Amino acid sequence: MPNKSLEEKYRSAAAVVCRQGMFPFPVNDTTLAIMKHVIEDEEDELDLICAFGKKASQTLEELTASSGFSEEKADRLAVSLARKGLLFNQPNSAGMMVYRLLPLMTVGLMEYKFMTELTGDEKERELAHLFQTLLNQVRDQVQANYDNLVPMLQSAPPVDRTVPSRVTDDGKPIRIIPIDKRVEVPEEFVLPSQSVDEIIDKFDEIAVGHCFCRQRQKVLGNPCATDAPVVNCFTFGKSARHTVAQGFCRMVSKDEARRIMREAEEAGLVHKAFHPGSNVSRPETSICNCCKDCCDTLNLWRDGAFPLINSTYHLSIIDPDLCSGCGVCVERCPTDAIQLNDDGTAERDEKSCFGCGICARFCPEGAISLKEGLRRVMVLPPRLRLAA
Repeated sequence: MPNKSLEEKYRSAAAVVCRQGMFPFPVNDTTLAIMKHVIEDEEDELDLICAFGKKASQTLEELTASSGFSEEKADRLAVSLARKGLLFNQPNSAGMMVYRLLPLMTVGLMEYKFMTELTGDEKERELAHLFQTLLNQVRDQVQANYDNLVPMLQSAPPVDRTVPSRVTDDGKPIRIIPIDKRVEVPEEFVLPSQSVDEIIDKFDEIAVGHCFCRQRQKVLGNPCATDAPVVNCFTFGKSARHTVAQGFCRMVSKDEARRIMREAEEAGLVHKAFHPGSNVSRPETSICNCCKDCCDTLNLWRDGAFPLINSTYHLSIIDPDLCSGCGVCVERCPTDAIQLNDDGTAERDEKSCFGCGICARFCPEGAISLKEGLRRVMVLPPRLRLAA
């Protein structure tokens, strides 16, 4: 990148990074500050990022051609960027190394930076506040332009998929109501696993790290209201190898993974699985265990920055004859989909329910079941919902 100043290189590299992922981010003072915080004036790393400008995933041969660096130097810079959370470098199914530039978030730099055990130093606080400033700026943009953005938001693919709790708080199976009609799906569609045990059984390589949402919120001075366990962010297969190689996670056995998942369910956390390209018929890459108050996905929706877009195979069904109106489900529901009606009975809004089963798990009367049926849940941010 000849004849460019360091500042110009930062701006060019930020522009490439901000285009990655499902939602583009603005190139502004905040994103530039994030890049400077992470890159620390390594000009060659900025040049390598810019080499991904036309193609986000490249082989080593392609990357040497696009960057002008030797194979040895390109790979060395890629390794450094991977450790910083900006690059994914793992072989594909054919065994060929592929380098993929990551977005600022979902899933990218922000998640990986807060996935390791934190030290509590000033750099971590600075980065946490920079990301929060960026999210606030995105929220303001969305709120100012929501009428124009609605069509794009409504057509976006699911960010993640909810995998429900399967047992109640006292260990009894949650009642599952089978789907009552045939649903036409493409022949190549494979129904995704409907329990965390099924997902764990698929993989020989399972890694666990710290919940980046609860960690970042704690750094911001907002500790988890429920004091939920923190070490329960899972990656699988190729993603597990990557996160362990960069020091973000550690490998665990299937038995330890199941124990951690049970602990997450007992704490009332929601299992949210991620799939490559948001294609739920492809094997899972990771699972988050989310609490209502810290989860970035839920907070960005509540704060008016992003819609809640989710894939699920379940819908909660409330039996009004069994409901005592205690309000436990209202308090626990992560999407605020349940309210008490004028009769003091719980009612669920189908459009907002993503079938996590938390309401059924903690209902003391056993009044809630889960009905099967693949659905896409899309809830616009609060201001948009009111205008829709």
